[in-house]
Amino acid sequence: MSVPRFRALPADGDPLRVLLVGAGGMGRAWLGAVAASPDVTLVGVVDLDPDAATAAADGVPGAVAGTDLAAVAAASGAQAVINVTTPAAHLPVTLQALGLGLPVLGEKPAAASVAEALRLAAAAELAGQLFMVSQSRSHDRHLRRFRDQARRLGPLGVLTTEFFLAPRFGGFRDAMAHPLLLDMAIHPFDAARYVLDAEPVSVYCQEYNPSWSWYAGDAAATAVFEMTGGVRYVYTGSWCSPGLETSWNGGWRLSGAHGTATWDGEGPPLSSLDPAPEPADDGAPGGIAGALAAFVHALRTGTTPRGEIHENLLSLAMVDAAVLSARTDRRVLVAELLADAHREALAAAGPERAALAALAPLPPGLAGRR
Repeated sequence: MSVPRFRALPADGDPLRVLLVGAGGMGRAWLGAVAASPDVTLVGVVDLDPDAATAAADGVPGAVAGTDLAAVAAASGAQAVINVTTPAAHLPVTLQALGLGLPVLGEKPAAASVAEALRLAAAAELAGQLFMVSQSRSHDRHLRRFRDQARRLGPLGVLTTEFFLAPRFGGFRDAMAHPLLLDMAIHPFDAARYVLDAEPVSVYCQEYNPSWSWYAGDAAATAVFEMTGGVRYVYTGSWCSPGLETSWNGGWRLSGAHGTATWDGEGPPLSSLDPAPEPADDGAPGGIAGALAAFVHALRTGTTPRGEIHENLLSLAMVDAAVLSARTDRRVLVAELLADAHREALAAAGPERAALAALAPLPPGLAGRR
């Protein structure tokens, strides 16, 4: 899938003026990242709850608060939008922001489905604006090191992730039909693509809910992905697994012809091979601060960042394919899922229809895998 160009902003030395949409829990985390960054300045906050918007903007000189994105954008002079709404709101908020001529940095997932994400990719093309998805964990320096070690293992056989935690969130996650796969698994799925430098071909997934689970939907799953090049990626996890918990990044093992590398998701990775020289610390931030820095760098330089919507579609496709496989108890081909999603997106499209019709949803490596 080709990635179109987007409009860069002048590197004039001034901080990027950003508007935050969504003042909930993650919104507060993003407010902290914005406040700590020398590259951006907060000029507005939008939330359906006017009191929440006002409280979030309180203490920021000149910041505009309100419930209407277009009005706050116009009044604040915003240059970009950070979309931290719930997944169901990602499509309308991002469509509106792109329609206003504003680039968008969005929380994962890009949208509630691959079909909606395809519409957003087309809308970004139509607007000539950057839409980047914040895959915050991909900015972890230890994950980058793990990827470097993967290059030394020769032909790769299997990558595994074990993820076992027991968080009690409350709110929308507890009521989701597929809380682990839809809200969390996209992080390791995206990281697996990055580490393997490979794309998903197919998946077989089983999903279930332990008897003691406090989630309404299935909070545990195991998925086996075939990736391009023949390597397998196996993900197994539970969001209601108390005791001896893994890190939030999970525990990783990668097996290749020349050896094995492991990563506990927190510290430096380990390898069975002789240690390679440690790369110099580039000082790049991690987490959402890293995503924010990458977004600003992309807008200032015109360099396409990892997480740009066209690239990120395959991470969301892994999620949707795993959910479909679990629901139908069969192996799902990612190429077929993308083709079906493209047809669904066309049926629902608005002004972005022409760009969507011209958008090829299948990357070259998957085009023949039907």
